[in-house]
Amino acid sequence: MPTTRHLDAMSSILPTLTALTFDLDDTLWDNHGVMIATENGHYAWLEDTLAQADATRQRLSERFPLSTYQARRQHIAQREPLRRGDFTWIRQQSLFEMLKEFGLHPNDAEGYAAAAMEQFMTLRHQLTPYPEVEALLDDLGQRYALAAITNGNVQVTRLPLARHFPIAIAAGELLAPKPDARPFLAALARLASTPSRTMHIGDSWAEDVLPALRLGMRVAWIDKHDEHHGDLPAGVFRLTHIRELSALLEHLE
Repeated sequence: MPTTRHLDAMSSILPTLTALTFDLDDTLWDNHGVMIATENGHYAWLEDTLAQADATRQRLSERFPLSTYQARRQHIAQREPLRRGDFTWIRQQSLFEMLKEFGLHPNDAEGYAAAAMEQFMTLRHQLTPYPEVEALLDDLGQRYALAAITNGNVQVTRLPLARHFPIAIAAGELLAPKPDARPFLAALARLASTPSRTMHIGDSWAEDVLPALRLGMRVAWIDKHDEHHGDLPAGVFRLTHIRELSALLEHLE
């Protein structure tokens, strides 16, 4: 974290913060294990469901291993660049195309793909925020307007944390995933805040720090992988965990 002297100097020349925007995955919870369980779980569910419907049919993973499904998603993202950030659509379209190639009628392929994505979304939301997050957001919500900006396909309304984020921007569904400036601008507009009075908190240098900084926002960078040890641009504050955010904000007030 920057020194107290540095923070005091910054706080003396910058406007008072009135709003905070948060990235979600890997900022408020560890998303790695969630995605492994979700990726494997929904594909296994689809394979088992197809096997139960027709025991004589080849197993799905024999024709299309999980790695093939992953490669198909990358192909579709390249083929449909405007939808590259809409991960739900890309997944469902990948499943639909593979299931047709697997021999299913298009109507059946569409139905199974949709059902698999319902299973995906169920598993996707079986996550546990870091222990400090609930109390942290309770406290910050009394002093700042809060919003979420995510590239992921988690639906904030399905989370216990939803009450903290009446404003939630799903950047991929806007077809403008971070680092595009549009999801940040949408959040600022709905917060009725200016960049100079807003701080963004996120773990990605490319998708959180740089776009927020270009707009004139301050940024709390969660450097959870200990990637940076040199000087940072003015207005960027390096943290190692979300639990350190309260202390940073207290110094800036």
